[in-house]
Amino acid sequence: MSLEAKGLTMEDEGYISAFRSFEGEVYENYIYEKLLRYAANEPRIKSFIIKGPHKQRTRAQSDALSVSWKGQIIYRARHKEIGEFDGLLFTDKELYFVEMTLVKSVSNLKKRLRKKRALLEVLFPRYQVKALLVLNEGATGTSDLPPYASVWLTKPYSARHILERLSANSLRAPMIRVESSKIAHAEELKVAAFKYYATLSWMLRSLRGKDPIDLEFFRRAATQRYHDIYTKVYIGYLSVDDFRIIAPDLNWNGSNASRVVVAIEKDHSGGYFLTYFIRHSSKKLDNVVIGLGGSKVAKKDPFGITLTEMNHLDKVMDETFALTLEQHTALQNVILKLTH
Repeated sequence: MSLEAKGLTMEDEGYISAFRSFEGEVYENYIYEKLLRYAANEPRIKSFIIKGPHKQRTRAQSDALSVSWKGQIIYRARHKEIGEFDGLLFTDKELYFVEMTLVKSVSNLKKRLRKKRALLEVLFPRYQVKALLVLNEGATGTSDLPPYASVWLTKPYSARHILERLSANSLRAPMIRVESSKIAHAEELKVAAFKYYATLSWMLRSLRGKDPIDLEFFRRAATQRYHDIYTKVYIGYLSVDDFRIIAPDLNWNGSNASRVVVAIEKDHSGGYFLTYFIRHSSKKLDNVVIGLGGSKVAKKDPFGITLTEMNHLDKVMDETFALTLEQHTALQNVILKLTH
């Protein structure tokens, strides 16, 4: 509505982007209300997490599941959010996390699904963790989703009528709260202990137990589960001078970087690749991936979880984790042959 007040129309790029975000939030809220009523009456569902306007506002807790001030189900490591869930449903043996989205293709959701599933497997080890995706009719890529993911399709959705009602200051119908004995509160659930930064250190030390990497440890199911949570595993660091040889096209103007942190990440096709983190200053962090066309640089959030991981690595990653160019080449050759 503020965009309309500024004179932007539906043809303006800024308006289109803002409206898509608004429509996505409306869709999520609408589906969540439907899901609550379904869960309350479905015998197989034993409990479900309450959130949004149905839940009294509380502060998000650290190292625990909780509902944030914005009404979202989240998990925090210390003060940083590492997982958010649109919904959580429990049966006797299964835990479903719900993803509600208006995306036209789900191919880019695989990494997010892996991360959320892995985190819940650590927090709730006695449950089989599965995903439920609620998508708009016409979404592509659903046949390529992993076996643990189920899909519900809705008819094509538009929130235009909601925006028009809000713009006209129409009277709102009173909210109808769901009453059910199945309602569970996130902060009351007992979760298994998960020490985010201690596990990060353990992974780093264990992976470097052999030169250049302990492949047996890397291939373990537990290691791969944590890999999905962190989205990458750190392996060591290169000197800036050595990395300039590997990536000669990078611009280092104004950089105070003292080293380049090396990590392994999963790709969408089932393989692995090396990714690099360059901390130019206290709040300026770049993520670099090197491909056939040269170096691709992505700016990382100065307040995000990756920057806090860099702070932690500064304390635990001493000179014994330095990689030579020969070790880097050997590592690259090893991971190119691996699949997940």
